[in-house]
Amino acid sequence: KLDPTFYPVSHTQHTISRSIMKLFLVSIFLSTAAAFAPSSTSQALVQRSALAQSDDSSFALCAKYKKVFVAGGSKGVGRAIIDKLLAEGSEVVALLRSDEAVAELSAIDGVTAIQGDAFHYKTVEGAIDGCDAAVTTLGGSVEDTKRVDYAGNNNVIEAAGILGCTRVVLVTSVGCGDSKEAAPPSVFETLKEVLTAKTRAENVLIKYYTNMNWTIIRPGGLVTEPMTGKAILTADKLGIGSIHREDVADLTVKALFAANTEKKVLTAVDPSLSSAANADGKSFEAFDLN
Repeated sequence: KLDPTFYPVSHTQHTISRSIMKLFLVSIFLSTAAAFAPSSTSQALVQRSALAQSDDSSFALCAKYKKVFVAGGSKGVGRAIIDKLLAEGSEVVALLRSDEAVAELSAIDGVTAIQGDAFHYKTVEGAIDGCDAAVTTLGGSVEDTKRVDYAGNNNVIEAAGILGCTRVVLVTSVGCGDSKEAAPPSVFETLKEVLTAKTRAENVLIKYYTNMNWTIIRPGGLVTEPMTGKAILTADKLGIGSIHREDVADLTVKALFAANTEKKVLTAVDPSLSSAANADGKSFEAFDLN
C-alpha cells in the first residue's frame, strides 16, 4: 500500500486543486438553479397562457348565442322574446302551429319559422338541431286536456340535451315548485293543474339535466301593456306581483346572455306596479345580472 506521505502536494498544486473544487461546486449550484428557474420560453408560454385565459373569460362574459330556438313564440311573452333576440343580433328558429303565425314570422329577417306541434318530439328535435340555445314559454289554459306546460316543455328540454344545446331558459310561473306559497291560495287552486304541469317540467330540468346551463324564470301576474323597464328578477321564492309581458321578455333575454344565471330559479315582478297579490307592497331584493 502506498503511503501518501511519500507523495507530498506542493502549495501551488494544493491551491489549484481547491480552485478546481470551488469551480466544480459552483457549476453544480448553477446547473441546479437553472433546472428550477423558468426559461424565457417557459415564461413566454405562461404569459401567453394567462392572456389566453383572460381572453376566454372576456369572451364568456360577452358571448352572444348566434342561433336561438324559441317555443311559444306566436304571441305574448314568446313573441316579444323573438323581437328582443333579433335586436341582440341573434338568429331565431321559431316552432309555430298556426299558418298565420308562420306567415307573419317568416316575413321577418333573421327568423326561421317552422310549422309543427310541440307535442311531437321529433318535430321539436328537428327544429332545435343547429341551435346553440333554447327558450321555451310554452303554456296552456286550465281547459286543456293535454298539458303542453309539461309535455311540450319536456320535449324541448330532452331534445336540447340530446343535441348538445346546453343553454336552456324555461319560463313558467309564480306558484310553481318551491314558490307555491307565494301565490294567493285562490289563484293557486284555480291554476293548480297548469302549475302542477309546469312544476313537472321544472323538476325534469333541475333533477336530470345537471350538466346543462339552465335558467328558470317565474313571472308574476301577466299584463299586456308596454314595457315599463322597471321590472326585476329576484331569487326570493316568495316574490309576487304583476309584470308586463314585454318586461318578462326583456328580463328573459338578459338572463339568457348573463354569466351568473346558470342553474338559477328567478321570479320576475315589477315593483312599480300595484298588485292585488301583493297588497302589502312587500319589496324583494333584485338579482343583479352580469
